[in-house]
Amino acid sequence: MSFHLTDEEVAVFDENGFLVVRDLLDAEALASMHAAIDEIIGSANDVREVAELEPSDASIIRRIWQPSKRHAAFRAIQEDPRIVDRIESLIGPDIVFHHSKLNMKGPRVGSPVEWHQDFSYYPHTNPKLVACLVYLDDADEDNACLRVLAGSHRASIYDHTEHGQFRGKVAAENLPAGYAEMTAAGRAGTVVFLHCKVLHRSDANRSAHYRRCFIPAYRAANALPIYYGPHAAHNEPGTYLLRGQRRPVALGEAGEYPLPITEKAFNSLYALQQGEHLLADELHARSSGYATHARAAAQK
Repeated sequence: MSFHLTDEEVAVFDENGFLVVRDLLDAEALASMHAAIDEIIGSANDVREVAELEPSDASIIRRIWQPSKRHAAFRAIQEDPRIVDRIESLIGPDIVFHHSKLNMKGPRVGSPVEWHQDFSYYPHTNPKLVACLVYLDDADEDNACLRVLAGSHRASIYDHTEHGQFRGKVAAENLPAGYAEMTAAGRAGTVVFLHCKVLHRSDANRSAHYRRCFIPAYRAANALPIYYGPHAAHNEPGTYLLRGQRRPVALGEAGEYPLPITEKAFNSLYALQQGEHLLADELHARSSGYATHARAAAQK
């Protein structure tokens, strides 16, 4: 059975930079991931080994790192043909699994995400990269569903710097004009396919409910990283060919890409955007995340 996108769905993705497919995953798939979250957290000697905590409440997990490395349930979902067939419709038959994460968006304290393009964090030789936001809970405006500046992927990379340093977010005055902000709401089981260059954000979760989201990311086999910083060091060891063939060439796109160089190693998008990486003392001791690799390199 094929789960490829229709021509009309591909056209929507090409036009807007994202596509919402509602009820893509069933109750069984959702239950497997809910149970996996409990098992990952419950089996950790120290939850900080597998997750990042909310700065305002260390009892709440902000993100679980690389969930598909930690539990077979998540790997099964990232390889599910209901997702991968649709990815093939967007980036072609040669597909590399790139990375995964699980944003928890805890009730009342779930951190916001500012406007940004994923590609700014990990520039590649071409932008044939797609992330999937798999909603594990119902997601709406009350609990901070994804918000997208539709069509903004058709331009280049916007300025994500402050004072000459990469800060992983686009200031309001630098947002492009002429694009409509759209919400990507959906029930649990909805999957949002997101172009790597489309501007997107989410609010803080002020509701009483979680808005958990598993995010597997994929790239075409001919799209290769052009900057091997902490982000690539964190992700590249876990990449693998998921479908098709590896190619002996990389496909290049003309133009210049700014590199995500910061004055100090950052542990996550959240930490970078909120300036946590610049604090004299870290909010919570961590042994996971991007900064781990930068520290290891510095100690050699």
